[in-house]
Amino acid sequence: MTNAFNGFTPDSLAYLESLGRNNNKAWFETYRQDFEDFLMTPLKALVTDLAAPMLAIDADFVTIPAVDKTISRIYRDTRFSNNKSPYKTCLWITFKRNCPDWKDSPCYFFELTADTYRYGMGFYSASKKTMNNIRDFIDSKQAKFQKNISFLDNQNTFKLEGECYKKPLKPNLPESLQEWYQRKSVHLVSNHEVGSQLFSRKIFNELSEGYTLLSPLYHFLWEIKG
Repeated sequence: MTNAFNGFTPDSLAYLESLGRNNNKAWFETYRQDFEDFLMTPLKALVTDLAAPMLAIDADFVTIPAVDKTISRIYRDTRFSNNKSPYKTCLWITFKRNCPDWKDSPCYFFELTADTYRYGMGFYSASKKTMNNIRDFIDSKQAKFQKNISFLDNQNTFKLEGECYKKPLKPNLPESLQEWYQRKSVHLVSNHEVGSQLFSRKIFNELSEGYTLLSPLYHFLWEIKG
């Protein structure tokens, strides 16, 4: 571990806030060096320092601290969006395996906006086949599934999120299983407003501990996905 990451700065968040108010190429090019200094530099340092604990979770993780490897692009894809703002005001890092279907595979993430941050693990966009595999697993091995998610009852860091079907697919399931069965995609997430921990090494510790806590579930989801 390099210990190079010592937190973001208020300038990191101020930049994202200003970008939200001045989302155009002229402003971005004028303050491009601020983007590099206040956001890209700490994001690269964070990825570098998280590499060791993440590789301990999965030796196949990509941990290269670079855009399109672990760090999101700043440029938005506006081709199919009514919002033509060219730049993202939310940046993120991901730890995932190098596979073509990574959006349909378990991965870890951290996202930063001007006033919030969130992190967790799950599917970026699980396919119907993957979610059917989860439902089939619950149907056939309910006790094993319940055992593998039981640790969630003893923590208050993460909660299950993901779009749900409106009508119950299997109404007689216990509530803890119903939460999974109804999802169109699933991820565990910890949501936070910006606080002092973001400006120190504490955020690295928070992420490392949280990601490690989810490690057994991460491998269990890979087992189900097959």
